Amino acid sequence: MSATVGHPVVDTVDDRGEAAAAALPVDLDALGDLLGAVLGAEGALSSAHASLVVVSPERMAELNAEHLGGEGPTDVLSFPLDGIDDGGPGGCIVGDVVVCPQVAAAQAPDHAGDLASELGLLVAHGALHLCGWDHADPAERNETKDTPKGAAGALTK
Repeated sequence: MSATVGHPVVDTVDDRGEAAAAALPVDLDALGDLLGAVLGAEGALSSAHASLVVVSPERMAELNAEHLGGEGPTDVLSFPLDGIDDGGPGGCIVGDVVVCPQVAAAQAPDHAGDLASELGLLVAHGALHLCGWDHADPAERNETKDTPKGAAGALTK
């Protein structure tokens, strides 16, 4: 039986610790569903797997430095692995999206308006990177910036 395009399996992890998670709660189930929906809309197979990890600013700063050479925490990082169309018999691991709610909360008032909407935009943006979109390419820059707005809007509908 072959896999079909659909909603991939998304594992979610809140790696911030109990106190930080309680201080700034996020709806991991909704964000995981959004990640799966964007990946599915981009052609990921239903047998594919991805993960969404929520981290502290300190951990995000470490990841940013280690993988991008950046300083300080950033809002979202994506780590593509197999891509969306590597549909072997066991499925593929599309990759990981890592978000930092504290950074998202700080930028939300000037960007998406509230934390849930901001996190939705970041998860959708990260999902597009897992699918190979790259805003360094001028032809994809506006689409990579604008497409998450439509996808994240589904989170509130």
